[in-house]
Amino acid sequence: MHIRRPRPQEGDILLAVWERSVRASHTFLSDSDVRALRPLVAVYLAGDALDLWVLADDANVAVGFLGIAGDAIDALFLDPAYRGLGYGRRLVEYAQAMRPGCPLTVDVNEQNEGACRFYATLGFVVVSRSPLDDAGRPFPLLHMRRGAMAKMIF
Repeated sequence: MHIRRPRPQEGDILLAVWERSVRASHTFLSDSDVRALRPLVAVYLAGDALDLWVLADDANVAVGFLGIAGDAIDALFLDPAYRGLGYGRRLVEYAQAMRPGCPLTVDVNEQNEGACRFYATLGFVVVSRSPLDDAGRPFPLLHMRRGAMAKMIF
């Protein structure tokens, strides 16, 4: 596995990774929620708001991705087949290495208990909560922050 920049032709692959990941982890979303989000995510991934990085397997196929905006992890999605193997941690460590000396932040859906545990295990703490998501839907967000780590290994 290695981390690299996305290729121009990988938009559909990254969107498929996002969808598989969301369907496996965001069980509070309905099928219609996921279908409604899909085109918005496609536009977001194709834009330039994110510093986007891809986790690729040994055949150089994207199996996950990380999006950083400022000092925030704005996107971290893994194909479900690669969850629980340390790759999410590796992406967070990569984000921290790219922002040395800066605390990282992340917003996590409160109903995504697995993600909440994942980030807490990596030293993120809840600093505030919003009752609605960024689009005003009833999916509360936990705003989490982690102090800069002195040394990250990836």
